[in-house]
Amino acid sequence: MISNEAPLTRKQRRIEKKRMKAMARNHGRMPASLTEALDGDSSLPLEEVAKKYWLKDLQNPLRKIVLPTLRILLSITLHILYYVKRLLPIQWKAHGFLQWQICFFMKYFVRPEANVLILRHFQAESNLLNFVIDNSGDEKVEPVNIYPKMIKDLLVQTFVHHDQGVLMTMRDLRKPDRSKWPIEPSQLSWKNWNPICIDYRIERKKFTQFLDFETAHELFKTTFCFWLTSKEYEAAINSFQFDHSVGLLIDEIVGASHFADIAYNRFPMILVGPSGLSYRFLMHGFFVEHVHAHLENTREALGLEN
Repeated sequence: MISNEAPLTRKQRRIEKKRMKAMARNHGRMPASLTEALDGDSSLPLEEVAKKYWLKDLQNPLRKIVLPTLRILLSITLHILYYVKRLLPIQWKAHGFLQWQICFFMKYFVRPEANVLILRHFQAESNLLNFVIDNSGDEKVEPVNIYPKMIKDLLVQTFVHHDQGVLMTMRDLRKPDRSKWPIEPSQLSWKNWNPICIDYRIERKKFTQFLDFETAHELFKTTFCFWLTSKEYEAAINSFQFDHSVGLLIDEIVGASHFADIAYNRFPMILVGPSGLSYRFLMHGFFVEHVHAHLENTREALGLEN
């Protein structure tokens, strides 16, 4: 019998040979790469676009050498600046210039996938806070309206406003009405929940956009500290700790017991400094994405628009 299959090229034969060797060393199964394992792990819900862009961002070669080097140097710089500013009797701030600087940096130097993740985070966290507000039974609490769709929107809906979103919510939501908690899924209020909408095309990538999410944050964090007063910066880096509070509130609202468990940043009464800031920032972002994805699944089950 004559086979109609085209013969393998030299490159294809080489790849097939490597594949067979790898399988032979692994009891007949193809070994999984770390990326493949991360992509296949669905134990913690994560919206497909967020997972796709994050995994792509992890492939940036800068993370191997540039990121660890910057993390060491800029962490030392950040600690020195943080403690010096706390000691100075004269404080300065420049919110407008800070935000222009960040937006310029994002537009020309940060990879499009990382920019989408940043814009997503603003919208997703606003949704979580609004979900708590809408189901709190207190109509006097103002919703969080921070939904930037493109980079230029961040000139108005700034990082400082984003941090203030959770701080003002916790200040105003002193005594929510817990008498109706947990609430049946069909009775949950989504009044101020907005489906995530990003008006930013990743196809329009400039050749200068080479920085991944984590490397960009390392460069942002010292700049952020420099252009805020010491009290503003302390409030900003401690706003992450309210992940625990938000998780506990959502647990009570929906009758669950796991949202607070996935919050790495915990116990907001214990104030923290800049130590471990980069990791705490990442864990804050993933907490928001995981909880948001879970609630989106609830909305989908109810037949609501996502």
